[in-house]
Amino acid sequence: MAELSVADQSVSPPRITIPREYNAAHDLIERNLRAGRGSKTAVIDHAGSYTYAQLAERVDRFAHALGELGIRMEERVLLCLLDTVDFPTAFLGCIKAGVVPIPVNTLLTASDYTYMLRDSRARGLVVSSALLPAFSSAIEASPFVKNVVVSGGDAGMRGGHLDFAELVASPRPPYEAAQTCCDDPCFWLYSSGSTGAPKGTVHLHSSLINTAELYATPILGVRENDVVFSAAKLFFAYGLGNGLTFPLAAGATAVLMAERPTPDAVFRVLREHQPTIYCGVPTLYASMLASPALPGREELSIRRCASAGEALPAEVGNRWTEHFGVEILDGLGSTEMLHIFLSNRAGDVHYGTSGKPVPGYELRLIGDDGEEVAPGEAGELQVRGPTSAALYWNNRTKSRETFVGQWTRSGDKYSQDADGNYVYAGRNDDMLKVGGIYVSPIEVESALITHAAVLEAAVVGKADDDGLIKPLAFVVLKPGRMPAADLADELKLHVKSKLAPYKYPRWLEFVDELPKTATGKIQRFKLRSLSGA
Repeated sequence: MAELSVADQSVSPPRITIPREYNAAHDLIERNLRAGRGSKTAVIDHAGSYTYAQLAERVDRFAHALGELGIRMEERVLLCLLDTVDFPTAFLGCIKAGVVPIPVNTLLTASDYTYMLRDSRARGLVVSSALLPAFSSAIEASPFVKNVVVSGGDAGMRGGHLDFAELVASPRPPYEAAQTCCDDPCFWLYSSGSTGAPKGTVHLHSSLINTAELYATPILGVRENDVVFSAAKLFFAYGLGNGLTFPLAAGATAVLMAERPTPDAVFRVLREHQPTIYCGVPTLYASMLASPALPGREELSIRRCASAGEALPAEVGNRWTEHFGVEILDGLGSTEMLHIFLSNRAGDVHYGTSGKPVPGYELRLIGDDGEEVAPGEAGELQVRGPTSAALYWNNRTKSRETFVGQWTRSGDKYSQDADGNYVYAGRNDDMLKVGGIYVSPIEVESALITHAAVLEAAVVGKADDDGLIKPLAFVVLKPGRMPAADLADELKLHVKSKLAPYKYPRWLEFVDELPKTATGKIQRFKLRSLSGA
């Protein structure tokens, strides 16, 4: 496998030389072994720590296991894994074997997983034991899955499926990386769209290292001696870069946390492992600042913070910096672009903005007429750069709408201030970003109207006290049902039982009717105005 040249930052845009024959997993592992980091800690999780040599061995063993299971090059394997060392083992093991891993959100429902297994035609499934119950019906409904591998848990919890620990326990010879090229499909990430249907976003072997060389090294400043902790999970595009690509590319140490990132859980990791780089999302930053257990500045070793997933309110950023003396580099990325392409810089942070383009990416703002907008005006943000996804799997219409020549449509509206910083102005469509994850209003509305008391429902986004967007539901009740506080609580629980919990409406207002157009479409802009959203 050919060697990789690092980015030449002396030219604009930075020049990264990636050979034609290139395997992303081989590069991320071997660069550290060649540099003599075999005995250095690569990954820390709840069960222990693993050196670069141990991680390399685990990756090779899993790659061998895939072949023994009959999973071939270019076939897909769905990964639904908590953040432990098994995630990078499986993800990189697949890639090294030329198999295409598909990490998916661990917070979804059985119907979501059924759709993804069938849509991707995944030949294998690697799932954490705690998440296996959500896949029982999905596995039965998928005619393509031939092997199920379970991470964690005892034999009884595996339900007759293969044990991940056993697959990587047996010594095997070094695995020779599959002869992939830089433009081969490397992995997928599912992205939700305005229709609510997930879209398989296909990324290439060149994408991972490009995000590291263009953003992680020059903007985030990840170095070999850093300890990196991302509260955003590895199944997110944002978390995948923070917690896997960036530490491995720099030879740093990654700290992984399997549990839900509550403030208390995050504080425990920050105190115990003393990460120097912390990557979060605005909702979590706000919750941490509001917690009575907030650590003092002197208790932690953080030197750099990053934020993405939704716009960071200026007030949250200012309070964080005042308390810890550390800036949050708020930025914008997307599943389609893999990681951050628009960001604030250390020493040049402008809270309330997403900063300026990351070198190597070009941005433009397009008006409704298809032309670039005048200075100061809001337009649709479009971006071009080397990490754009190749396409949406089996979705030619959406692919052509999103990937327009070299440009990728972000779906976000932005304007530029007098200093050239980009200021978020909302979504082109009605999609909401809740805790950094897209939520379709239609999906929440559909869940609400399955309740016996509900006639109609409409959902819009509303800012909470920290300026973060959460779902607000307007509900029209059926005749004979009366508005009541206990009914509102019942409806919220009903949505939680139907959808992933983060999608439930935080507020619920009963109304006599919903504003509609002459053709019967709900006028959400009127509801936003009514709610002050």
